[in-house]
Amino acid sequence: MIYLDHAAATPVSSRVLKAMTPYLTEQFFNPSAAYLPAKRVREAFDTAKGQIANFIGAKGNDLVITSGATEANALAFTSVKAEFSARGKLPTAIAPKILVLETEHSSVLENARRYGCETIRVDHTGLIDLTDLRAKLTDSVELVSVSLANNELGTIQPLAEIAELLRQTRLSRLQRGITTQLLLHSDASQGLALLELNVARLGVDLLTLNAAKVSGPKGVGALYVGHHVHLSPLVAGGGQERGLRAGTENVAGAIGFAAALEAVKGHTAAARKKYTRLVENLKSELSQAKAPPLFLGCPKHQLANFLPVSFPGLDAERLIYLLEEQGVCVSTGAACAASKGEPSHVLRAIGLSPAEIAGSLRLSLGVLNDEANVRAAGQLICAAVNAEAERLGYVR
Repeated sequence: MIYLDHAAATPVSSRVLKAMTPYLTEQFFNPSAAYLPAKRVREAFDTAKGQIANFIGAKGNDLVITSGATEANALAFTSVKAEFSARGKLPTAIAPKILVLETEHSSVLENARRYGCETIRVDHTGLIDLTDLRAKLTDSVELVSVSLANNELGTIQPLAEIAELLRQTRLSRLQRGITTQLLLHSDASQGLALLELNVARLGVDLLTLNAAKVSGPKGVGALYVGHHVHLSPLVAGGGQERGLRAGTENVAGAIGFAAALEAVKGHTAAARKKYTRLVENLKSELSQAKAPPLFLGCPKHQLANFLPVSFPGLDAERLIYLLEEQGVCVSTGAACAASKGEPSHVLRAIGLSPAEIAGSLRLSLGVLNDEANVRAAGQLICAAVNAEAERLGYVR
């Protein structure tokens, strides 16, 4: 198998599994229990939180460990004091209190809509339209959510620049006697293994992390919460995680997450260099196809392991089927959207035509890739594209 879908899931490394195993077997104790073995488990959990937090320039007490990025995103939006509708809809007369990028992951978009939101436009590469953001930053807005890097295009957003714009807006509000909060949230799930992250430099108030994207365990995430941010729990219970996340702590998951981040810490520059080379090789192979590829995203501001590409006029779903027969795993975009059979809202937002959307693949490299299998993958993708082009009578 040649796996080119690391944006969807990554394999748990042997180092991570080794770190987790004792806390799934002999060290199984509930960290809230009063006896000594349980207290040692509590210490291990708190140490892991500290390691995860250190990776982003924070402290363990700043984090809430969650069941993944989706829960972390949902928890972040409780910072907004807005009328809530069980049906997920609000009267149109209510001014939006959240601004989100129109290309955000569905876990951001769907949760934001429950509180009343408006979307921020992007350009044809997926970069935020800062002019549109400025125009929509009304005095009612309490939260802006912009992912660090898009999960379909790999486009990296200028978070520090957005944070500065929000800082200036806060000052303007205060000068006019308006004390409404204005927070910045970012889902950083896709960038953990390739970008150096520091919450102070990014200027974020809330940051979502995801172990599953960095060779850690699935179902484990974290939310960084600035000291000035007030959240409401999504689940009531025993008061774990400062009362914000009830339920027995996932000790093994947190330890696995910490081990995964320790493995990539200090190696992000080398990883970027490696994937840049592999992606260039893959692009070179794909450029030989009879149906000319359209490479998507923003080359100057894109995760090094991403290669979103469209073969306009072809059917990407059929290409995926043909490639799977050859042992190559690729996707058409976010796994959650693909499972619904819906056209990508991300690709619509950047202005692709229906034919370009229909022919789009997301290729994302990772720890399972090297020069040999990337070259082989490129040749097999080319062969599948050429076979489809010939079947449809496509002439280059």
